[in-house]
Amino acid sequence: MNTPTPIPDMDANGSLIQYPSQFPIKVMGAKADGLVQAVVHIAQQFDPDFNAQSVELRESKGGNYLGVTVTVTATSRAQLDELYRTLSTHPMVKVVL
Repeated sequence: MNTPTPIPDMDANGSLIQYPSQFPIKVMGAKADGLVQAVVHIAQQFDPDFNAQSVELRESKGGNYLGVTVTVTATSRAQLDELYRTLSTHPMVKVVL
């Protein structure tokens, strides 16, 4: 008989994330001038202490797309929701994970 995997403890707001915490976000878009700068600018709006030197880049196999990973200090669910919403609506961004 399989034992179910325990569910991590949630905080009072029903979140599995403990705030504040370092939270990586992967953004993918067409490899174009300005994508990295746009993602960094948005990250800085939501995390004033964001370190642009920590950005990780990964080019797609074909070289047409670029993955940009930014790690922000998450302070609340509302902050993360708004950050995802802002990134997702940027015209250069295709996917936010």
